[in-house]
Amino acid sequence: MATIGYAELPVPGGGNAPTAPGDLAELATAIDPHLWQHANDLADRDSKYAAAPAQTVVVALDGTTWIKISDGSNTWITVWEPLQPWQPITLASGYESGQTVAEARIDRGQVYMRGTVQRTDGQLISANGVKLGTVPDDCIPAQIARCTAPSSMTGDAIVGACRLEVYSPDQDANALGGRGSIIGWSQDGEQDEGTPGLMWIDISDSYWLD
Repeated sequence: MATIGYAELPVPGGGNAPTAPGDLAELATAIDPHLWQHANDLADRDSKYAAAPAQTVVVALDGTTWIKISDGSNTWITVWEPLQPWQPITLASGYESGQTVAEARIDRGQVYMRGTVQRTDGQLISANGVKLGTVPDDCIPAQIARCTAPSSMTGDAIVGACRLEVYSPDQDANALGGRGSIIGWSQDGEQDEGTPGLMWIDISDSYWLD
């Protein structure tokens, strides 16, 4: 049977009239893998399309779009998914959100944090290894995540930045905090023999989950 188009769809010849039902079935079978398939959610996708061929495209009710990248395994990449809502970060005792609320959310394998953290008593943060809070469970990285955090320049501080670490599960025995802990580090002020201390720390940055 002849084929047409990039998809090489089968087209019956003029003398194939008696076999029209079979020809139509063959055409439908050839077209089907090229259609955008539909699922309610991830579980429904896996239930319906685990055996689908590579390059099958599935769209969920919320618009999440996946492409299958294996013929032999249920392996997919996510082309698009809706942004998750911001989740509150649980702040350590004695700390509160400052001008902006401390929050986190996940977008395609990356965790984004935002917000400022300050002490509830209005005193300076002695940020040389101090626990500021804990990220939600689904935001815990597979390995320690580190990023630069803007901070106040109150008192002896002149740099206005510190280091943040978000702890992975292998840090559960760490005295500063276990998995998911947000730890702030700064020696700002010591270079002038001053006292290290920050009025607030802005945790706005991102890190990978894997």
